[in-house]
Amino acid sequence: GLGIASMVIVFFCNSYYIMILVWGLFYLVHSLTDTLPWATCGHSWNTDQCTELFNLDLCYNVSTNATASTWTSNFSCADMTNKRSPVIEFWENKVLRLSGGIDEPGEMNWQMILCLVTTWVVVYFCIWKGVKSTGKIVYFTALFPYVVLILLLVHGVTLPGALGGIVYYLKPDWTKLVEAQVWIDAGTQVFFSYAIGLGALTALGSYNRFHNNCYRDAYILAVINSLTSFFAGFVVFSVLGFMASEQGVDISKVAESGPGLAFIAYPKAVTLMPLSPLWATLFFIMLLVLGLDSQFVGVEGFITGILDLFPQPGAGSLRRELTAALCCIVCCLIDLSMVTQGGMYVFQLFDNYSASGITLLWQAFWECVVIAWVYGADRFMDDVARMIGYRPLPVMKWCWAVVTPLVCVVSKEGHRMWRRAWGHAWGHGSIGWVLALSSMLCIPCTVIYKLLRCKGSLRERWQLLTTPIWGQHHLEY
Repeated sequence: GLGIASMVIVFFCNSYYIMILVWGLFYLVHSLTDTLPWATCGHSWNTDQCTELFNLDLCYNVSTNATASTWTSNFSCADMTNKRSPVIEFWENKVLRLSGGIDEPGEMNWQMILCLVTTWVVVYFCIWKGVKSTGKIVYFTALFPYVVLILLLVHGVTLPGALGGIVYYLKPDWTKLVEAQVWIDAGTQVFFSYAIGLGALTALGSYNRFHNNCYRDAYILAVINSLTSFFAGFVVFSVLGFMASEQGVDISKVAESGPGLAFIAYPKAVTLMPLSPLWATLFFIMLLVLGLDSQFVGVEGFITGILDLFPQPGAGSLRRELTAALCCIVCCLIDLSMVTQGGMYVFQLFDNYSASGITLLWQAFWECVVIAWVYGADRFMDDVARMIGYRPLPVMKWCWAVVTPLVCVVSKEGHRMWRRAWGHAWGHGSIGWVLALSSMLCIPCTVIYKLLRCKGSLRERWQLLTTPIWGQHHLEY
């Protein structure tokens, strides 16, 4: 049940996460110009409310001393509140072509369809031959972003106002710790960064040798991942500090989260830099490479699960290539709903319900319960010791048995309370819960199905179903 649930979750992830790459590719193509299209007004997608002026200090000067020498337009502060940035208009009117809601799908964007198909073709030909070929590609996709991050940081810290952004980044606001949503966002971020509960790491780990030190690798993954995120924060906030300084506003006004950071805040900051097309190109190349790296893992994990679910040892590589192609085509067809005018609402629906928040917490909770309480934490420690040659630290056992399940339960309660407090539209929520329950119900339904299929008393059935079946590849060790 856990295995099937994780495959459902990673399938949803593969379907909607690639839109980040699609948008990134769209921005990258439009960055290869002398002047960035989201830096100015006057384009076909801009409205009459578009303005290139951001510095609010000038607005205050107009309100107190409106003279021709200090101001060349007739905008007052009241007028400025209705004005829209060309960056936002490019994002909403050109990229998304945003409609009024999910019930207004509108037309498809042929440019986005082209980017979508291109992205899926690249993903397919990077993973179709298996982990050996993917592994060689990952050497580039994993290391290249560090080169770009270092270049962006070196440039970012030289910009005026960068120090203020870095101080804002490093100075914590302790009052946020009492907000449930902060903890939920943090937990979701950790789950996604480490790919916890998705089954992808388990699938990729199945290609390792039996005696591979997975315990050490888990620590290395956590340390490198978190340090990279911490380092990337300096890159982002040095640029956001510069943007806040240029616009004369507090940095909290320009700090976005989610897609807004990558496609509104950072592109806006780039327009204020010298050689802006160069830095925009570098940023979106980095975004694409990082996204492809994550997409490889998700698609590879899903394909591995499918092939293991229906094993055919003599089928050869053709079966794998066809399975990968079918997976990419199905996901691409689902993604067509996200390149419509209502596509952003579909994307948010998948993001909020199908593979984040309560679904990942539910998955992690039952993984720990099954390992620690059904199979047995001590037995699992023995199994790990047989592979790596020594027993993990005893604290690991208590994490599996007590700490992690408790954190998941508390987080789920906070998540439920937050949903109740803020709520969603009835239709949006009902569709969302269908997406969430499609993976969550896999676990109890599988338990019931397996128990009903077995013979004997309930105790005998439970005993039979919780006894591990050792394969030849285990017994030889």
